[in-house]
Amino acid sequence: MSPMLRLVLIFHNHQPIGNFDSVCEQAYQDSYLPFLEVFEQYASLPIALHTSGSLMEWLSARHPDYLDRLARMVAAGRLEIVGGAHYEPILTMIPSRDRIGQITSYAEWLSDRFATPINGLWMPERVWEQSLTSDLVDAGVRYTLLDDFHFKNAGLEESQLHGYYITEDDGKLLAVLPGSERLRYMIPFRGPEETIAHLRDIAAQQPGAVVFFGDDGEKFGSWPGTKEHVYQNGWLRRFLDALVANQDWLRIVMPTEALDNVPPLGRVYVPEGSYREMTEWVLPVPRLVAFEELQHRLEHEGRWQEVAPFVRGGYWRNFKVKYPETNEMYARMQMVSRRLHEMVSSGKRPRKSGSNGSSRSGSSKDHAAEQSLLDRARMELYRGQCNCAYWHGAFGGAYLPHLRNAVYQHLIAADNLLDAAQGRGLAEGNPPWVELTSDDYNFDGRPEVCLASNRLLALISPPHGGHIYELDVRSICHNLLATLTRREEAYHHKIRAGESAQQGDVASIHDRVVFKQADLDKRLVYDRHRRKSLVDHFYPLDTQLASIVDGSYEELGDFVTGPFEAKLRRNRDRMQVQMKREASVADNTIRVTKGVTLEAGEQTLEIAYLLEGLPPGVLFHFGVEFNFAGLPADAYGRHFYDARRNSLGHLGTQLDLLDCDSIGLVDEWLGIDLELKSARPMHLWTFPIATVSQSEGGFELVHQSVVVQPRWFVRGDEQGRWSVTMTLAIDTSAAENHPRVAEMVAMV
Repeated sequence: MSPMLRLVLIFHNHQPIGNFDSVCEQAYQDSYLPFLEVFEQYASLPIALHTSGSLMEWLSARHPDYLDRLARMVAAGRLEIVGGAHYEPILTMIPSRDRIGQITSYAEWLSDRFATPINGLWMPERVWEQSLTSDLVDAGVRYTLLDDFHFKNAGLEESQLHGYYITEDDGKLLAVLPGSERLRYMIPFRGPEETIAHLRDIAAQQPGAVVFFGDDGEKFGSWPGTKEHVYQNGWLRRFLDALVANQDWLRIVMPTEALDNVPPLGRVYVPEGSYREMTEWVLPVPRLVAFEELQHRLEHEGRWQEVAPFVRGGYWRNFKVKYPETNEMYARMQMVSRRLHEMVSSGKRPRKSGSNGSSRSGSSKDHAAEQSLLDRARMELYRGQCNCAYWHGAFGGAYLPHLRNAVYQHLIAADNLLDAAQGRGLAEGNPPWVELTSDDYNFDGRPEVCLASNRLLALISPPHGGHIYELDVRSICHNLLATLTRREEAYHHKIRAGESAQQGDVASIHDRVVFKQADLDKRLVYDRHRRKSLVDHFYPLDTQLASIVDGSYEELGDFVTGPFEAKLRRNRDRMQVQMKREASVADNTIRVTKGVTLEAGEQTLEIAYLLEGLPPGVLFHFGVEFNFAGLPADAYGRHFYDARRNSLGHLGTQLDLLDCDSIGLVDEWLGIDLELKSARPMHLWTFPIATVSQSEGGFELVHQSVVVQPRWFVRGDEQGRWSVTMTLAIDTSAAENHPRVAEMVAMV
């Protein structure tokens, strides 16, 4: 009798940090719970399950009975728990120390909760680099699952992928399992009989083979159209029935059992990569369009399958180039990780100032409290490393503001906790402080400036227009500049073409074309510059708001993105960065000097502009653009207001105001109130920034930020000078008076 074919089924359930509670609940009701309810009835079938730490935290709080049911299945030998990095980071994106820390902390949690050893690791988005091997082994990992695409890139053929391999780094060995791409596209979108026929062919050709399937659990109910298909139309029952009916030649096993009973096929070194679609999404738009056109042409000619094994797309890390906003999150994460590492590695406990200014060493109780703060900071850092906001493909990812906001929320919280461990946090009794530093914070080879206090943190890029590109309100852990620039995407041609959704069988999200709003083609506007703050514009005198909104305006100078020279000015309780640039504006050479000042303990930025070299009698149209993110448009409790606090409309309103002294923005839900004041009367434009992007649900319009742009018609004085001072006051008292926020502040 020929050896049986072994089939390993690994399911991956994940919800990112920051996802809406309602979305998690819907996924639970549509996918996780009904899958378990059906699968529990098939006592002879074992599977493996990976649940991300972020989702596991949510389940533990909302549905602990679900975890109890999983534990009973583990005890019965029907379920293998697959580990992973705690909060589902792309492992190649985070420092080695954080990789090992995330993996081991989650393995300990899972082992304690389910009373089982954790041998495997789910590789987030299957983003792989060979050097990961050593860290995984050091973290106690025995095996991980990659896509067969990885192995084909190493030169292996389809027939060589029905088993597992050993890979090595620095003498450390790891089992790597090739997940079948063909099964990924068949399950659950094709009839179960097709899967059985495919497996039977493998069994006939390679007796004793092992086939690995690993994919998202959300495909079984949460992806569009799959709930009806998988459960109401009975696909899952038919699939499981088919597995049972073919047990005379098909054996369903868990991963560790396969490794214990089947020797590896050999050794392989796996090139960097991810699953095939991810390597395409990371390509620059022109290259991705060319790639898709070439693929379609070769498919039409019947040659694609011939060349596909030799075709590779891009490199995952280049998402940080394609979407600079993700690099900003990455760089901020690295700042926090490095700071935590330095504090832990120093082995020196902070020395706190006594009431008379003398320093004193803390007691053992103080030391324990400080260690607790460091441990909590580490977990906040880990949460801020959750991968979903750091890339974009068929899923919303980087385009979803609530995911970007969540990353910053946890990174800022980690920073606050590190401050608290040093005795300079937000809690009452800690003295206010302010500091000003310069370094290459965003890894572009040029120095940026960090202006920080116990209340605010501003990251400023003098080499790139002197923009403020991050503005953290520390009391509520919110980055007001977690913006996203509108840019062309390869899939926008589908929107312009108005392609309709596929009909017939349920389709994979990689194939669906669905429009969640009408007239999206009319909303395809691309920005000329990053949507940040202190973006300096010189316009023709007759420029109107409509041209600013649709992007057709004319720019007379090159101050928008041109480099400024920076000078740092430090006083004990007051710090200022001063930036200067001299450039041409409509054949006139003008110098712009702008300064940003922050005082210790204050939540107000003072912003001063000086224009010099203005020719006599010539009028200039000068504007300073601010962007504010995380403040939704067209939503209750979010609105503009004037100097008398009269509402001027929701935050998606286009305003064209003349001769005003101030404008305010309030978000009652977030508990933040912003007021921008000018010492000179100003004209004001406001309008929303919304992107047209794709997600698993289809193409959609997503609000990203609010533009507030004060502007003036400028004429120089006798010396050819003009100046203005503005203040941006940030009031979070409403949030801080909320019991939940007050408790959080007190803790740090």
